[in-house]
Amino acid sequence: MAGTYTFTIIKPGAVANEHIGPIINVINSNGFHISALKLIRLRTAQASKFYEVHKDRPFYKDLIEFMTSGPIVVAILEKENAVDDYRKLIGNTDPSKADEGTIRKLFAQSVQKNAVHGSDSDENARIESDFFFSKSERFSIFDERDF
Repeated sequence: MAGTYTFTIIKPGAVANEHIGPIINVINSNGFHISALKLIRLRTAQASKFYEVHKDRPFYKDLIEFMTSGPIVVAILEKENAVDDYRKLIGNTDPSKADEGTIRKLFAQSVQKNAVHGSDSDENARIESDFFFSKSERFSIFDERDF
């Protein structure tokens, strides 16, 4: 069964362009409940650890530089089938290929500055949520034993 939560990051470019409110509005308008939210600035060590899975990829250094270039918003979102529904809502990584109405089509600047991150699996949603939020910072609308 699909999980009830996912994790997202509103990336530095979208934050700098004042898109926090509009992005959250799209998220809420599509039936997601925000159960945890904060504005933070990633340090290089944190970003390196979070994106460690990409450390051997050619874009890793640029990704770390971008993700530490300004504040980000991290959030846990809840909804039945959260991961899949959010992946559809954010759209293709390349905003020129993203469907109309998706977050990346509306707010991304480029493939590299694609406005938001979304977990790609229930397991990664848990790992990513745990990276940024303690249990006391979460306010679930579902059964908290699964949270």
